[in-house]
Amino acid sequence: MEKVCTVVWLRRDLRLEDNPALCAAARLGNVVPVYIWCPDEEKQFHPGRVSRWWLKESLTHLDASLRSLGVSLVMRKAKNTLATLLEIVKSAGAKQVFFNHLYDPISLVRDRDVKQGLLQNGIHVQSFNGDLLYEPWEVLDEDGKPFTFFERYWHKFLSMPFEPESPLLPPRRLSSMTETITSCTPEELGLEDEMEKSSNALLARAWSPGWSNADRALQTFLAGPLLEFSRNRYKIDGPTTSLLSPHMHFGEISVRKVYHSVRRLQLLWAKDGSNLGEESIYFFMRSIGFREYSRYLIFNFPFTHERSLLSNLKSFPWRVDESLFKAWRQGRTGYPLVDAGMRELWATGWLHNRVRVIVSSFCVKFLQLPWRWGMKYFWDTLLDADLESDVLGWQYISGSLPDGHELDRMDNPQTEGYKHDPDGEYVRQWLPELVRLPTEWIHHPWDAPPAVLRAAGVELGSNYPRPIVEIAAARERLQQAVAKMWEQEAALNAAGIACDRETSDVNKEVKVSAPTSAFKQAMKLGSGPLSSRVSVHDQMVPNCTNQPGLRVEYPLEGTKYLQFPKLFQSTAPEVRNISHLTGKGSDKSVHDDQDVEPKNTLAPPEMSDATSTAESSSSPKRDVCKRKEPPLVWVPAIPHRPTLEFGLFPNVGETAGDLRKHLLALQKSKTQAKQVEEEPYIAGVDWQRRTKPRAKA
Repeated sequence: MEKVCTVVWLRRDLRLEDNPALCAAARLGNVVPVYIWCPDEEKQFHPGRVSRWWLKESLTHLDASLRSLGVSLVMRKAKNTLATLLEIVKSAGAKQVFFNHLYDPISLVRDRDVKQGLLQNGIHVQSFNGDLLYEPWEVLDEDGKPFTFFERYWHKFLSMPFEPESPLLPPRRLSSMTETITSCTPEELGLEDEMEKSSNALLARAWSPGWSNADRALQTFLAGPLLEFSRNRYKIDGPTTSLLSPHMHFGEISVRKVYHSVRRLQLLWAKDGSNLGEESIYFFMRSIGFREYSRYLIFNFPFTHERSLLSNLKSFPWRVDESLFKAWRQGRTGYPLVDAGMRELWATGWLHNRVRVIVSSFCVKFLQLPWRWGMKYFWDTLLDADLESDVLGWQYISGSLPDGHELDRMDNPQTEGYKHDPDGEYVRQWLPELVRLPTEWIHHPWDAPPAVLRAAGVELGSNYPRPIVEIAAARERLQQAVAKMWEQEAALNAAGIACDRETSDVNKEVKVSAPTSAFKQAMKLGSGPLSSRVSVHDQMVPNCTNQPGLRVEYPLEGTKYLQFPKLFQSTAPEVRNISHLTGKGSDKSVHDDQDVEPKNTLAPPEMSDATSTAESSSSPKRDVCKRKEPPLVWVPAIPHRPTLEFGLFPNVGETAGDLRKHLLALQKSKTQAKQVEEEPYIAGVDWQRRTKPRAKA
């Protein structure tokens, strides 16, 4: 059979093992692996410093691995991905382009444009599933609609009639003619400037990017921390989690390999009667489920990276206060656990998932800052910054999802501190000014006697800030904000004002047209089968701009967006004394559909811009029970985008107290969640759902 030259377009799949696009191309003949760095297409979701450092190291590692197999990685910095791909295809004499799927709206739009451009030039295009256990269109309810509650999605996930495919072995040898194609080095891509190198040098001491290093990290986790994961998953002062999230974000290890490796251990431990091991696997695999769900959610509702899934949040009066946002970013809030977490994030690009939940909850519930501000800052500073997982996490914490936190839920950082850092070791590690403070006061130094503070060298308001918001005042303000939100929603409905099409009302589940037809139509665009030897079915990029329920479009003229405050200007955070804030002068608020114009802002978010994995900032967890009342139903489809509808609204004339009671009643009837300890981003895979009681600590 005549050999065919194939260009393999690599993105977040920087590995040799279990790379479907690379393996399929290797079976057919010559392979030209390509990575194109196109920062202009990323726009506001341009990777942050630490994420770009990881990418540079991962590309260097992958290039060395490919050279050992006989080819080199073609790297290009470009203004336009399609034009660069066409140039490389022409230079290589290639007839086809293979790539693995991505699911965020920015990548979907780009992939569609690239695919159509290649097809118009007579280039065959084939895409593969290299990032998920099941494609988003494979896990649907009985009516063929996508789920909007994680528990229902996870139940269907575990009930799938077929196991996820086994991981593919890496190619033994690759043949190509890449020496004739112009290529850059990782240095020439411009992923790291001179000012960043000194800061990034510290990252290399703690992390080892690269696909073979990812495999070693997995084996280390399986041989050690996994066995006691169920006991230690909340410990924030040690390596108790897998630390695989940055590896998985960049595709250095596939989720299928993680899944099947853990599945084999589960079978062994079940045979040996290890209840602890089975429980740990149950929790860990559930976290993998949250990663899957993050891609599932953003694929089916591609507006969620810029607005709440539940439409009533568009009336929530978020506070636009850059001084509070700056204090939160710099770890100067006066709450030690929050401050320690934010300083660790800036210094290392990493946070334990539980700490992510605490600091994000403080941001949106105590400070009432827009959740998109926090999400964007996480994107800029996390090593494992992952758009899908960050969207899921921040919407969950802010109460923007049907099964998210209650709107008036607040995680007290003092209580959380003694729960997850009882000895204060984590706080002392990142807050040296509190290192001599006794454990009794380590999580609430403002209550410590003056003599204790003097002996510890702590001067509140000088070398450590006072709390920027009182807990009781924050709780009252949140309740008032929620009441105001419902009052405005009721007023809008009483006036007969139509809701936004994309997110109209809350508490009925989402109606979208089934995506299967889109994919069937899209798959017909490719040319005929290349060879019977290709065992992976082509799953083409959906024509998501033409299908109801999957529409991804640029904002209409006049659409208003919440803007992000400009973040750090230098490579080091400015640390300045933050005085105690009472809320005076900080009452400016904004709704999700209002403009925010702080002094310095980034450009408003657009659908055309674009990425924590198993331990990312997404941390949903609520076991939803079966309801006695009639279940929520799907509403009729509307053109273009999915909608959410809410059936009950309080009367405008109700008092704030009545409104709060109404809200609580709605929240309880919405999910009737089991009252269990919050377990964000923990997980498991027992495949037979268990009900045994939680072991006491």
